[in-house]
Amino acid sequence: MASSANRTLAWAGLAATVLSGTAWWFGTGLHPQAWLTWLAPLPLLLLAPRLRWHHAALAALVAGACAGLNLWHYLIDVIGLPLPVGVIAALAPAATFALALLLFRRLWLVRRYAAAAMGFPALWVAVDFVSFSGSPHGTFGSLAYSQLDVLPFVQFASVAGIWGVAFLLLLAPAALAIGVLPGPDRRERLRVAGATCLLFVSVFKYGFARLDRQEADSLRVGLVSIPGPLRPAMLSADGQVILKRYLAAIDTLAERGAQVVVVPETVIATDQAAIAEFADSAARNKVTIAAGIAVKDAARGQRNTALAFVPGAAEPVIYAKHHLIPGVEDHYQAGADYAMLPGTRTGLAVCKDMDFHDTGRAYSDRMAKLLLVPAWDFGVDGRMHSRMAVMRGIESGFAVARAALRGNLTLSDNRGRIIAEKSDDFGDATLIGEVPLYDSLTLYARLGDWFAWLALAMLGAAVLASRGARD
Repeated sequence: MASSANRTLAWAGLAATVLSGTAWWFGTGLHPQAWLTWLAPLPLLLLAPRLRWHHAALAALVAGACAGLNLWHYLIDVIGLPLPVGVIAALAPAATFALALLLFRRLWLVRRYAAAAMGFPALWVAVDFVSFSGSPHGTFGSLAYSQLDVLPFVQFASVAGIWGVAFLLLLAPAALAIGVLPGPDRRERLRVAGATCLLFVSVFKYGFARLDRQEADSLRVGLVSIPGPLRPAMLSADGQVILKRYLAAIDTLAERGAQVVVVPETVIATDQAAIAEFADSAARNKVTIAAGIAVKDAARGQRNTALAFVPGAAEPVIYAKHHLIPGVEDHYQAGADYAMLPGTRTGLAVCKDMDFHDTGRAYSDRMAKLLLVPAWDFGVDGRMHSRMAVMRGIESGFAVARAALRGNLTLSDNRGRIIAEKSDDFGDATLIGEVPLYDSLTLYARLGDWFAWLALAMLGAAVLASRGARD
């Protein structure tokens, strides 16, 4: 009988591992299916109290690795990052899931059900907070980005950032497991599940309320992406060809009513920021042009910049990219200053800067309503990187106009609604849209990572509550 029960449990463990791993694989990564992320931890949460701790840990390691291995091709083959980076990308979610599952299991065994429900997501968020704080890749890999198609839910980012979104995303399966698992203290466990349901009702009610349309000023913004050679020198034959093609596209967008046009990252390289052709186009068309240009000068070295050419201005507004890709952009000098267009509430950023919270909060401090973001993606990651920029807008209360080479042209408002979007997969791409400019000072912009610190405190309380657990 014991042997038969053990075999049944082993098969159940294998099935739970496969189900969980499959959900992690398709619920995370570059093209996540949002609903699968909610379910991914559930099979092993339901089984963990019946498994020995080392079996539960092994199952979680295998299943959790799928949340990183689905990025292997992208990280190693597409971007060309070192092999250890791919290994870390697989091990990080695997180890985090295993630790969180073991904490949940211990707390279940000592009948600390509320602590189990909170401890599981708190550990994950705490690990993310610590690891992202020191990562050169910012918040890439957060589970919160898997939910950007669920707009009422991700409005919670305006309160608690990605930390709050990820916490709730993991709280749901933990609380569900506590409510449906067989065992003692049924009434207490149902209270935990019921309280969680009430919390989610409040979160979604807030989200729907925030998505109510409001009256606002608007700006007609055009985006353009034209495939061409890699950062051609402006005075070279290739540089002149690509420059003329962009100028023609700007003329067309201006004829369609664009007031601002965004050109992708490092479309040309030059030794001077004052590019007469862009300045003349801005003045002639009465549009502001934000263009990504590689600028090299003797005083500051080579910088990856966003240059904003404002009609009538003698010099462009200059913003230098802060967060450079290690091993790919080592030849650039990192910027340190933020830039607002004169007389407006519009700021500048470049590509990877939008993976970091400091960019969003800095522009919220400057009361920005819109960020213009030249970008350059790697083809397969166009959607994900555009959505990471959209999340910064939700967190800190501004619209985003992002134009990417080998990626997406994306206009979004400060609620994360996609106003217009187009890929440049099939060649030259332009789009134009009316971007609402709301006044919005979010709680997250004011208080920063308060929820991450709360998660650390909840984790500490859960660890203390787990003392005395017995297998």
